[in-house]
Amino acid sequence: MKISNAVSSALSVTGYVGNLRIARSDLIKAAHLLERIGLAAIGASCGLYVGATLLRQRGGLFESGWIVLLMMLYGALSCYVGIDLSGSVARKSISSISEEWNGSEVAEIMSAAGTFGAAMAATLSVSILVLDQNLPNGLIGFVAGSWVVGSSLQVAAGTMARTRGVPMDKE
Repeated sequence: MKISNAVSSALSVTGYVGNLRIARSDLIKAAHLLERIGLAAIGASCGLYVGATLLRQRGGLFESGWIVLLMMLYGALSCYVGIDLSGSVARKSISSISEEWNGSEVAEIMSAAGTFGAAMAATLSVSILVLDQNLPNGLIGFVAGSWVVGSSLQVAAGTMARTRGVPMDKE
């Protein structure tokens, strides 16, 4: 009995929310904005781990706490701009028979490669911090470089997708 009461009360709340008359497009825009903010938070946390790994290395170039803040800001920017590409450009369904490239594939490939590179670098940074590993500065530099290149690919892909999306939508 208790489960049926919970279901009926949930349905009545849904009916009430449905009567608020919120425009569907506004609701979708708000949900998309929340998604973008969430992606930016994920990027910032990845930047935090990579920056903390750099900061932990003694005798390196990155002994200032500013590196952590810069990595967090760049990570937030890269994930906000690059991971979820514009729906009108990146998510167009293209026939698998077609051999033509319309330009959006390059942005998708760059975004995917950037997301993979940045995520792997962040994962390695977390493992370095959690396991308290002492690795050579060159390897730490490689991890940080992979993160920067991956994040830069995300920014470039997002910029490409959005600038190419404007003319394609007008056609």
